[in-house]
Parts: sequence; C-alpha cells; structure tokens
Amino acid sequence: SAWTGFGGAGQYREAAEQGWRRAWAQVELGRMYENGFGVPKDYKEAMRWYRKAADQGSAWAQTNLGWMYENGRVVTKDCKKAMKWWRKAADQGQVNAQVILGIQYTKGKCGPKDYKEAVRWYRKAADQGYAGAQTNLGWMYENGFGVPKDYKEAIEWWRKAADQGSAIAQANIGEMYRDEKGVPRDYKEAVRWYRKATEQGYGNAQYELGLMYRKGKGVLKDVVMAHKWWNIASVSGHKKAIAERDAAENKMTPSQIQEATRLAREWMEKHRKK
Repeated sequence: SAWTGFGGAGQYREAAEQGWRRAWAQVELGRMYENGFGVPKDYKEAMRWYRKAADQGSAWAQTNLGWMYENGRVVTKDCKKAMKWWRKAADQGQVNAQVILGIQYTKGKCGPKDYKEAVRWYRKAADQGYAGAQTNLGWMYENGFGVPKDYKEAIEWWRKAADQGSAIAQANIGEMYRDEKGVPRDYKEAVRWYRKATEQGYGNAQYELGLMYRKGKGVLKDVVMAHKWWNIASVSGHKKAIAERDAAENKMTPSQIQEATRLAREWMEKHRKK
C-alpha cells in the first residue's frame, strides 16, 4: 500500500503519539531531534523518542539508542548499556547493530576483545548481504582473527562486497593479486581492482595505483601517471601519497609535473561529487 509521507515534525509527533505507525514515527522524530532536521537539535528529546520506540521493539531505535549511550549524549557514557541495546537490535537481525557488535568485539572498545564473537556477528550481517560486514569478515579471514587464516575465504567475501561496490573490498582484492595471497600473482588483475576502487575516490587505492605506475607492474612504468594518482590521493590527506608525490617531483621535469597536475585536475573535476 502507498505511504503518503509526512510534512514536518508536527505530523511526525502526531503519528508518534497515536498514529498507526507509531514506533516508526518515533524513530523518525528521534532522528530529527538528534540531527536538527526541521527542529532545534535536542539530544535529550531525541533519546526520549528513541526509548519509546525501542521499548516497543524497534530495532532501529535500539541501534540509535546504543549510539547515544556509547557517545555519552545526554546520559553518562555507558558501554554496557550501549552493548545491551545493540544486542537487542542485532538479535532481531538489524544488520547495522550486528556490524557494530562485530566492530566492538574486534576493537575491544566496550569490553575485552573477542575475535570469535566478532566473526559471529559479522557473519550474521554478511549472510544478509551487508557489504561492510562482508568486507570485515574477509579481513578476519586474511589475518586469522577468530577463524583459521584463509586467503581464499577472504577473497570470496571481498568479492561479494566488491560486487556491491565496496571500494575497500575492491582494493583488498587488488592487494591479494599483487602479493600472491590466495590467488596467483597477477599485476594486471591487481591494477584492474585498484582502478575500480580509485573510481570511487578511495585514497588508499589511488596511492597503490600510483605505486604500480612507478614500478611498472601491470602497467607501463610512468612517473607522470604515478604523480597523478598520488596527487589525487593527497587531496584526502593520504600521507604516504603526499610523500611519494613530493619525492617524485625531485626527479621530474617541470613539464612532467605540469602534465601530471593537469591530469589529476581533470580527473577530480570529472569525479567531483555533486
């Protein structure tokens, strides 16, 4: 059935208090107050609406409530309560909450690290097709965290994420082809995957593609193209790219630097986010 939508905070509030999509409206009202969309930013009010929806079982509200506790907004920062709400949402299959739990157990921010538990939550979200979880699960297999180290399994998960457009997964596959991890070394294939990630503006892939041009691996050696990609990566503050670009300039002619700069500018103009 069609949904006509809402025109503002007043209509959300009316639905949140008595409407047939009450919990959904409460979450939306919470988001409006949390972010200052159409109303003055008010974390206390946001939390009040999130809690109402969370108590009704809204997984989105439970996830957002976890963030409020983790960030210490309005309430005292409380990792245990954050984890409690994230787990409630994750147990309902909320993929964001599942990934959050995976990250928490990987980094040990809200308790001791537990790689096996991290893998368990990443897998739940990955099995639902969530690209971020698939990328993280691949990383766990690459490093042997919580699972036996398995490069082929890592690549399988990264391919799933890469097919959905994950730039990080695409760059990771490029690295595996470059370093002969789980696949035969193939510099051209590595370049192909790096290029996919660079097209999405991923700075680390741009840096790595510059290295491939500098070394002539998978592409013809070309200092101008290397400088181009390092210059592009430098825009996002990639420190290694900045160092490589500056070092390369010491061995380049003024005309080469000018051409590389022109190519970088053209690429950035073409890929400027609108």
